[in-house]
Amino acid sequence: MSTETNELVRLIKPRALPAGTMTVEANEAERAALAKRFGISAIHAFTAEVEFGEKDGAVLAEGKLAATLEQPCAVTREDFTYDVSEAFSLRFVPAAGMGDYEEDEEFELTEEDLDEIEYEGETFDLGEAIAQELGLAIDPYREGPDADERREEAGIESDEDRKPSGPLAEALSALKK
Repeated sequence: MSTETNELVRLIKPRALPAGTMTVEANEAERAALAKRFGISAIHAFTAEVEFGEKDGAVLAEGKLAATLEQPCAVTREDFTYDVSEAFSLRFVPAAGMGDYEEDEEFELTEEDLDEIEYEGETFDLGEAIAQELGLAIDPYREGPDADERREEAGIESDEDRKPSGPLAEALSALKK
């Protein structure tokens, strides 16, 4: 991760981990840059509470992020605001600790490997990792409060209400008789 282009930079030294709970709060400029990056209208608030631990040479960061987001409705394209709250669990491992694998070699990932982040040097960027967690929490197809009403006005049926049609549906209904 390059800290030169990250919108939310919070460098942490593994040798001097913060004691207790650390609060990461994005300022207005950071929230605007993250909103642009994630393709949403605005991020009105973004905080994370993080606690640190160590295991097998890795730094464990567990916490919860909370954000108030504004984005266009997938149906109406009108902006609406909603809250997101997500728990996360990350493992930061030194670059040398990841292990070497051949380019085409297959290996199995465990659940712990899924949120493992490699870092080089004496610091890792907790802010970027939390920003990525927020990016995963954003639903690009989220619908606003007026979506169903607008669908009904336009005469669009939902997938649940639509009755199957076509040659395969006719063949299936003939088999059911």
